[in-house]
Amino acid sequence: MSTTRRLLSTVQVARFVAHGFLRLDGIVPQELNEEAFGVFAAGLPPVPYGTPVPKAFPEGSFARRLVELPEVAGAVESLVGVDPTVDHHYVHTREPREGSAQPLHADALIDLRTDAFDVQLMYYPQAVTTDMGGTLIVPGSHLRQTNESDTGRYQNLRGQTRLTCPAGTVVLLHHGIWHGGRRNDSDLVRHMYKIRFNPTVPQVRLWDTEDLHDPEVRTELGRTFPWYEPAVGRLEIHNRIKLWRFLSDDPEFDIEYAATRVGNRPAQRRSA
Repeated sequence: MSTTRRLLSTVQVARFVAHGFLRLDGIVPQELNEEAFGVFAAGLPPVPYGTPVPKAFPEGSFARRLVELPEVAGAVESLVGVDPTVDHHYVHTREPREGSAQPLHADALIDLRTDAFDVQLMYYPQAVTTDMGGTLIVPGSHLRQTNESDTGRYQNLRGQTRLTCPAGTVVLLHHGIWHGGRRNDSDLVRHMYKIRFNPTVPQVRLWDTEDLHDPEVRTELGRTFPWYEPAVGRLEIHNRIKLWRFLSDDPEFDIEYAATRVGNRPAQRRSA
């Protein structure tokens, strides 16, 4: 098996910036998926906040082998850079026919950064079917800042997705995405392993930039989602433009003059 990391393309990173998450379906080998259940049952040792990956996950450990898979390593590097630290990790388990779901929420209750973001890796060692519930995600919600469970009163939003996936799927999420674990109506235990990564370098052009000027990049960044009302859509795209200007190191990037218009400061030009 190749050990060469596989960086994301610009189009893929733009899709992440627009959607707030990126799916990598079925990329974990089956033998690692099978091993996961025993590892989860035995329990994972806690990792102090800010621990470098090599120290958090020793050589040969299950977690280390997971994050060093070429697709995973390349995607993580493309979004948070080299040498990230581990914020925390945790195995979320939903029992069969549990009868309850996790409220819709964002994990980053006080995180107001606009020039950096953490990435949460969610790994599913088994196939997740509709009756197993899966993780609910609201695409494009990650830049709408909320206080963690402020969204908990909402049961459904137009365009939400409930993850069903093959075994070995990894999903990478912006720390601000609105999400929640759905109730498990199946007869099987459902597991999801989460690792949150903190960047230690500026998150500027960390991916494969060969397609930086591909027209599809602008198409991805201009996407809207069903829960957006017209005014909401403009706000989210404006937030997205600001993030993309930083990530791409292109302070002039814009979509339909949304950021240029509000950044116009004639008084500053006159006094310069």
